[in-house]
Amino acid sequence: MRVREWRAGTAADVGLGAAAAAVLAFYVYRVGASWGGAYGVFGCAAGAAVCALALARRRNRLRAAVVGLVVAAVAIVVARVARLPAEPGPGVTLGLSVLVGSAVRVLPPRPACAVAGGGLVVVAGAFAVSPQAVVGVLSATGWAGAVAAGLWPRLLAARRRAVEERVRRAERLELARELHDVVAHHVTCVVLQAQTARLLAGKRPERLATSLADIEAAGSDALAATRRVVGLLRDPARGLPALERLDELVRRFGGHGPDVRLRLPDGEDASLWPPEVTTTVYRIVQESLTNVSRHASQARSVTVTVARSGESVTVEVADDAPPVPARRRGRTGYGLVGMRERVEALGGTLRAGPRPGAGWSVLADLPVPARERP
Repeated sequence: MRVREWRAGTAADVGLGAAAAAVLAFYVYRVGASWGGAYGVFGCAAGAAVCALALARRRNRLRAAVVGLVVAAVAIVVARVARLPAEPGPGVTLGLSVLVGSAVRVLPPRPACAVAGGGLVVVAGAFAVSPQAVVGVLSATGWAGAVAAGLWPRLLAARRRAVEERVRRAERLELARELHDVVAHHVTCVVLQAQTARLLAGKRPERLATSLADIEAAGSDALAATRRVVGLLRDPARGLPALERLDELVRRFGGHGPDVRLRLPDGEDASLWPPEVTTTVYRIVQESLTNVSRHASQARSVTVTVARSGESVTVEVADDAPPVPARRRGRTGYGLVGMRERVEALGGTLRAGPRPGAGWSVLADLPVPARERP
């Protein structure tokens, strides 16, 4: 990549040098034909100096631009005082355009704006002291083209960086959600099983072996889920939770928690839904059941309902735990934030809060594109 950039820069400098030589030769010829040969020497020298600075601009772009602007300003004053052909001539304009455009494109905002402002001052000086309007127009055109040529790629680069940052942030959030959903759910299962084993060790030691086996199974499930997350990170098309796995999730939860009733849409082929919708439905149910284990230990039953209505899919997880004053505060962790981010990323809505009378409900509405309908 560096070799390619070096070659491109060298080719651009060779082209600039050839263009500068042609412009200066044409300038000397035209001035010699109308004013006389000696009158073009100063303008040719000033143009050659500014073009040389343009060729050496990569060493220090700011210094080269500032010196070029000073040379152009001095040339304007000297030409006016000595009654020489008006400046800046074509050579100075060419070199100054390269210097201004390069500074605007590469330098930090403040120096870039200062160089562009200095170029505008030179243009104003050309209009103020030159009796020939064509010189001022040429200088203004060169300055405007230089600013546009430098500003456009700068804006494109800034936009590209902003897009890359949004993509990286989205990837980080997706990774955080996946790790939270998997780790929080399965570690909660392990903790609950360990608490059960501790109680059984003192009261019913004969069942301790069964409880330890359950802990081992929960740990294996956590390891398998972590591997699925790694597979998903390597290949997004793999490891996506299918809606059919809700039965397995409900059975696993019901083995150490309140009774769970699962209601799925009848006669609906969920495999035709977009994978991001089925994944989000699964994660909402998973995180909601995890929250029930953490914050609603007194719940006796949980109802999980997945329904299709028109162009949307609705998923609700509701429990019947008695009201607890601090319960609302206990459910403001990253799980609810992750669920809301998932739902809003698909253009849906999510509501979570206490139910009338008792219990807690998580209700999400997800749009399904018409082309995905069975």
